[in-house]
Amino acid sequence: MTLTLLLDLDDTLLNTNLEAFIPGYFQALAKDLAPRVAPEKMLRALISGTRKMSENEDFSRTLEEVFSAEFYPQINIPRAELEPTLENFYDHVFPTLSGLTSQKPEAKVFVDWAFAQGFCIAIATDPLFPYKATHHRLRWAGFEPEQFEIVSSFEHFHFTKSHPAYYAEVLGRIGWAEGPVLMVGNDMDRDILPAEKLGLRTFHIVDESAVRSEPDAGVRGNLVDLRLWLESTDPASLTPSFKSIDSLFGILSATPAVLNGFSYGLDSSAWIDKPAPDDWSLTELICHLRDTEREIHHMQIKLFSEQSEPFIPRPDTSVWASQRDYLHEDGKSALREYNDARRETLELLKNIAKDDWSRKARHAIFGPTNFLEVVSFIADHDRMHIQQAWSTLKKM
Repeated sequence: MTLTLLLDLDDTLLNTNLEAFIPGYFQALAKDLAPRVAPEKMLRALISGTRKMSENEDFSRTLEEVFSAEFYPQINIPRAELEPTLENFYDHVFPTLSGLTSQKPEAKVFVDWAFAQGFCIAIATDPLFPYKATHHRLRWAGFEPEQFEIVSSFEHFHFTKSHPAYYAEVLGRIGWAEGPVLMVGNDMDRDILPAEKLGLRTFHIVDESAVRSEPDAGVRGNLVDLRLWLESTDPASLTPSFKSIDSLFGILSATPAVLNGFSYGLDSSAWIDKPAPDDWSLTELICHLRDTEREIHHMQIKLFSEQSEPFIPRPDTSVWASQRDYLHEDGKSALREYNDARRETLELLKNIAKDDWSRKARHAIFGPTNFLEVVSFIADHDRMHIQQAWSTLKKM
């Protein structure tokens, strides 16, 4: 049973001291852009853009798109004009900030050990930075980005770490593997509590040694303690539980974000490639998700508003791909339509009173159930098809 480790970067694997690093970073960027834009104006726009990223819940817009829509109009410079300057900054000026950080020798020892155990490791750092900045910081910590399954950055992610959906997006982007998962980080508000809301087990990194349980979330200790704790912990006890309302909203929000992320940069042939004759292409899979969302999930949710204890039908959708000739649809259009359908689903769910999540029903396949479990079936369906999409793309 392979453990998936989600590792925070700043002040977990790298001594960063964000209270010193962030002002230094902002000042260096303001100075570098000063010939083009007044530092005061740039800093206001930068802070405003960062706030918009932190607030974003739109799974169809990357954090880079959210930031750009706020930042560039405020400084009144077209993005295309400033991009060469910014590329030069991240290539040549940002690396000079390494002196504001320091390596944690125990970080490399721990990560090397974790790889030796066969763990799947993702760098779950807040994706507020471009990938170049994040890759520099990883190298300052003593690592290469290519070592890890994924490194989150604002070019390809849609949520920040204050949202449980961020953690679902990370897991989706690496294929939603079954089995134990552990989130490791130093920040209660951005690493620990949102991950716990999704249903993940957590380990809170602190300076002092000695592992001890926390009353509200996970366990705590340093990286040396983490290794000792993992060596004595049954991996099965780290298996996530995705059965809370918060976790279901996180998964349902992240699924279209993951599919949007998978599709960035795909050429036309990748949309219709099949790993095997009986497999679905990415286009067929997305068409299936779109139609299931529109015709089944919406119907199931609405039944609860119309009947006291509804019967929940579950039509056979496996034949739709051939019957509806999904392979000859436009995959990009189908994905946009799926995004719209999922937005409607989330709006329907947001209007459900908390007490109504326990309302009873009878499911055509699973028998006696309730509303919370019916929605969990939707999330399970999401996870299954993300696994399928990830596997399909890996085989190309």
